[in-house]
Amino acid sequence: MTRVLTRTDLEAVLDPAACIDALRNGFRTAPGAAVAGRRVRADLPFPGTVTALLPGVLPGIEAYTVKVNAKFPAGRPALRGVICLHSGADGELPALLDSATVTAWRTGLAAALGTQVLAGAAADGVLGVIGAGAQAELVVRGLRTLGHGGELVVHDTDPARAAAFADRHRGRALTSAQQVAGAADVVLLATWSRAPLLALADTRPGQHLTSLGADEPGKRELADDLLDAALLVVDDRELAAESGVLATAGLPETAVDATLGEILDGTHPGRTTPGRRSVYAPVGLPWQDLALAWIAHREARRRGIGRRIDLLA
Repeated sequence: MTRVLTRTDLEAVLDPAACIDALRNGFRTAPGAAVAGRRVRADLPFPGTVTALLPGVLPGIEAYTVKVNAKFPAGRPALRGVICLHSGADGELPALLDSATVTAWRTGLAAALGTQVLAGAAADGVLGVIGAGAQAELVVRGLRTLGHGGELVVHDTDPARAAAFADRHRGRALTSAQQVAGAADVVLLATWSRAPLLALADTRPGQHLTSLGADEPGKRELADDLLDAALLVVDDRELAAESGVLATAGLPETAVDATLGEILDGTHPGRTTPGRRSVYAPVGLPWQDLALAWIAHREARRRGIGRRIDLLA
């Protein structure tokens, strides 16, 4: 039997603190996985792309995930798909999960973790949000879970959406990305932009920026001079060069200073001088899908949440 978990089901069983703990542990242990995750992307003869992440594996979990997403920027939501959670023993499919929810949670909460680690004391300052979508919501929620609750400013190409986001988080809506960067200590970008929104001149020493939009070729949020000046941290060097922040900017893997996992396990010290800018630009990794899908599946089974179906009937 396969348990189908919808967005409502997932929001009922997922806990931000537990998810952040699982992601933190995953960043430390995932390099020891026997099989490296892969990200496969293809353009479509429609105004969108298809992406598959497989296999999501982690040491200590006898299961793996395969995720297939459709990305259509004009859609609401813009991302739709499924995550298949398979048994590592026999390939059985114990759960089928809404990928839009899991992706927003794992991307946003992992970004909140990376922001806290790199921003240091600045994480308690003004948070600037550029792109008021689902991923930004989860980053803010993650930072609040981690104990950061400073003032918030936000900009979106849709003024109504920015205003609604500001109302939900008791913040202020601003009229440009540059205004957000000028007001904030920490800047989160979560957009579909294909041209840089911020350059070095728009920022100041000591600022931290987390860029979630540079997750496939052609998308970019930060200019080359800013990436070059900052401590640049990614989640995976190879994927960043293949389809992330390095790919669009034409930068080599050597442009990356560290991965978040290296900072969390103490291999790299992170930002050592308070005046240096830092950038966290993740692509998103298959094991992150497994980390949250495993939590959701176990809790849903314990509480009897989700509809069970027999796909082989």
